[in-house]
Amino acid sequence: MTNVTKSTLNEAEFPKPTLISVNGVALEVFEAGRQNAGKPIVLCHGWPENAFSWRYQVPALVEAGYHVIVPNQRGYGNSSCPAEVTAYDIEHLSGDLIALLDHYGYKDATFVGHDWGANVVWGLTLLHPGRVNGVVALALPYQLRGEKPWIEFMEEFFGSDHYFVHFNRQPGVADVILDENTARFLRNIFRKNVPQKAPEPGMLMINLAKAEEPLGEPVMSDSELAVFVSAFEATGFTASINWYRNLDRNWHLLADANPIIHQPALMIYGDRDMIPKFERLPEFVPNVEVVNLDCGHWIQQELPEETNETILKWLEQQNNS
Repeated sequence: MTNVTKSTLNEAEFPKPTLISVNGVALEVFEAGRQNAGKPIVLCHGWPENAFSWRYQVPALVEAGYHVIVPNQRGYGNSSCPAEVTAYDIEHLSGDLIALLDHYGYKDATFVGHDWGANVVWGLTLLHPGRVNGVVALALPYQLRGEKPWIEFMEEFFGSDHYFVHFNRQPGVADVILDENTARFLRNIFRKNVPQKAPEPGMLMINLAKAEEPLGEPVMSDSELAVFVSAFEATGFTASINWYRNLDRNWHLLADANPIIHQPALMIYGDRDMIPKFERLPEFVPNVEVVNLDCGHWIQQELPEETNETILKWLEQQNNS
């Protein structure tokens, strides 16, 4: 098992991208370990991140014998950014990943997702169970499909200032503010060991974009942060925020899916993350193993070695079972 420390990897060593046409879009894909063809693992980033958020996992997975495929999903980096909001629903996002498997000639793969990437992987597994042989989710657990669409429920429960609700009910407002303050917003959101305090009034993401001073400690170096900043300065934030604008649509699209996920799954929580853990997870994902790490939301970037060890140990167990 490899030990990857924060000093051994930088943006210059991340795999060079290829633009691959799939599902009506072009995806910027970072690939490593082609010599391990036959053991695919697909890494799906969250928001506001991109493929580079997996920089510490790629070499460890290659060394462990995997063909590692890391797309910038639609709306990110040099991948296509369709104008239509509905182009970012779960059918399109999961369809991109299925088409990527087809491109490489794979029937199925293990899918790893962090944050929004985890949401996509859960949805992909519900819609296309035959194409997924294992699930690794970081930060975001399986989301129970309740009686009300998700945004409608959140608006009642959390109010109109909750950023999921705000993105949907006030389209374009936050986008402009984030675009105008890209570097500051990303500097302020990619933090760890943030002190606990009462939430401020207003919308969290807009507050972060306007805050003069960041809290806690930086998750990454300035040169690493610059990779994300330059990517979002080029695309703006609207395409990536459009993922949020499809949550109620996704609720309808998943209506007929069997809600039980039978594939082996690994759920990695950060104990200091503000996303709540889902106590009923084993009801819906009966073959799940749950691991808690002492970190915040940016799990694989905050604790790269521990994340790698956790994932590699679980993968080894699946291979031996």
